[in-house]
Amino acid sequence: MALRHRLAALDHRIQLKGDDTKHEQTDAWSNRDLIPLPPSRRTWDWVNYYGFWAIASLNLANWQTPSTYLTMGLSVPQAMLIIVISRILIALFSTLVAWIGLTWHIGYTVQNRYSWGMRGSYIPLLQRILLNFIWNAVQCWNGGRLVAVCLTAIFPSYARMKNTFGPSMPATTDQFVGFVVFWFLSTPFLWLRPENFKIPFIVVCVWCGTGMMCWMIWGLSVAGGVGPLWSSGQQVPATSLFSTSWLIMAGINQGIGGLAAGITNGSDFSRYAKGRRHYVIGTISSCVVTGVLVSLIGLVTAAAGQKIYGEVYWNPPDLLMRMMENGNGSSKARAGVFFLAAGFAFTAMFENICGNAIAGGIDLAGLFPRYINIRRGAIITFIAAWIVQPWQLINRATTFIAVLSSFSVFLAPIIGIMTCDYYILRKRKVRLSHLYRTQDSSYNFWKGVNWRAVVAWLCGWAPTIGGLIVTVRGDLNPPKALVQLYYMAFLIGFFISAGVFYLLNLISPVGDMDQVDAVDVYGTFTEAEARRVGVAPLEEGSIYGLSTTRQSDSDVFVDAEKRV
Repeated sequence: MALRHRLAALDHRIQLKGDDTKHEQTDAWSNRDLIPLPPSRRTWDWVNYYGFWAIASLNLANWQTPSTYLTMGLSVPQAMLIIVISRILIALFSTLVAWIGLTWHIGYTVQNRYSWGMRGSYIPLLQRILLNFIWNAVQCWNGGRLVAVCLTAIFPSYARMKNTFGPSMPATTDQFVGFVVFWFLSTPFLWLRPENFKIPFIVVCVWCGTGMMCWMIWGLSVAGGVGPLWSSGQQVPATSLFSTSWLIMAGINQGIGGLAAGITNGSDFSRYAKGRRHYVIGTISSCVVTGVLVSLIGLVTAAAGQKIYGEVYWNPPDLLMRMMENGNGSSKARAGVFFLAAGFAFTAMFENICGNAIAGGIDLAGLFPRYINIRRGAIITFIAAWIVQPWQLINRATTFIAVLSSFSVFLAPIIGIMTCDYYILRKRKVRLSHLYRTQDSSYNFWKGVNWRAVVAWLCGWAPTIGGLIVTVRGDLNPPKALVQLYYMAFLIGFFISAGVFYLLNLISPVGDMDQVDAVDVYGTFTEAEARRVGVAPLEEGSIYGLSTTRQSDSDVFVDAEKRV
């Protein structure tokens, strides 16, 4: 009996607490971080969204993007064309997904409940959690490499550190120390709530953006221009199975797929917007303009480095180490390298925290709302890096990383379902109160699962999974049709799943899909917003005698078309 009381007391202690007067109920489907955000918590302006997308641009991967397409045999203009088109499409798809967060102020975790069912939403949720765990670990390892460069700049002997690991460890001591330092330096930022990200975003943009520009100017000045890389023409091998057009298509697919996870969680962050214009201005200016400029700067700097050192260094840590001659360079060289590496490292740190740890925290909160909020979930995601062991993935399992990078094959169908359901079938109407309960919920479907979404999702990735397998496996003579389908995987998955989901809803329709709550029971909207979406403001609900408690009001709804 005493043990039972202790366990009950412990359970009560670790359960999350919310302010019921602010509709922050904590139960099996809801907590403070999952409810529709009230105006007081929507603090992001266009600077925040510029910074949000900047951390997805001012990084190693985007810097090296042109190398991927040049390696395929494409020319510099063709590589830049792919980058421009990819970035425009990323901004478009991101806005499609994020618009529900701008309108109804709910995130990806809750958003999927009305498409997949209350329990069916665990399917897309678990996919994202898996990705967040693995990518967080990989990003920590990559950030550790930049920390190792910083440590070499401060302590030149660091680059010559003795490797104390045995042959069974696929990493060196200096690499592992860099990972540990990066992990511990990142941890304090997990206590920051998304509402307070503005200052770190500004620091990242100014520091890393300035560093990149200075690096490019230095390279051009020392080299006296760019090297042969800049004028690389088309060099597609005569033995290539695919024409230039197909290679460009593959590049666009890869460009979008690389940020597919970020596209899906668009509403997780758009719900923090002060207004729609802030999201649109910040996203377009940063995702498109900054994203293209960073790739261009990376290309110019690599071309200048080729003229200086006689070879091409696409990976910034490698070029930085060469610039200071692996720690033996001058103090000026080491100071400049430290500034650059620290800027890249801080960007990688906050990109990882925002895009993986915080996103993982939101998703974990959706699985265990009573016990996990964003902060606890982010900490769990970060601790999981030690279980994932990224040094094993990076240095050994190259095939696994290739599969991970191609996970958009499974994410694109999810985006297609989300888009079709919200814009076409539900006519941009959501019954918020029914997203936080299973009893008598419009979104419970069959035992909590909407079978239509499951079938549509399977149909979306079935045509492209074969191409993914043969590509990752490295088959010498794969079936051409399979690979061509894989080269269009994102668009194919998006449109097939959207189309199948629409047809299934015509064949087996769901009733009352375009209805909303009668009253803003969560106090989510301003007066203007409430009238825009067709619900009565919370105060008006009280005036007209409508209950404003969550449990009773969730049963009160009327057709939005009949309401003023």
